[in-house]
Amino acid sequence: LISPMPGKIFKVLKSAGEEVIKGETVLILEAMKMEHPIKATNDGVIKKILFNEGELVSGGVQLVELDV
Repeated sequence: LISPMPGKIFKVLKSAGEEVIKGETVLILEAMKMEHPIKATNDGVIKKILFNEGELVSGGVQLVELDV
């Protein structure tokens, strides 16, 4: 899953090893004073979450490794 814009990781809702279904929110990115849900693009298992809550991220960086 890729960051659509620069921002701060506001909340991580899932953890490594958890199964997700397409469209399920994995984490919330705070950018431009708004919360943007980052959703699973496919069904799968979360392999790794690359950032922690409160960390700043650039646009276009990988946030989550998803094993489909």
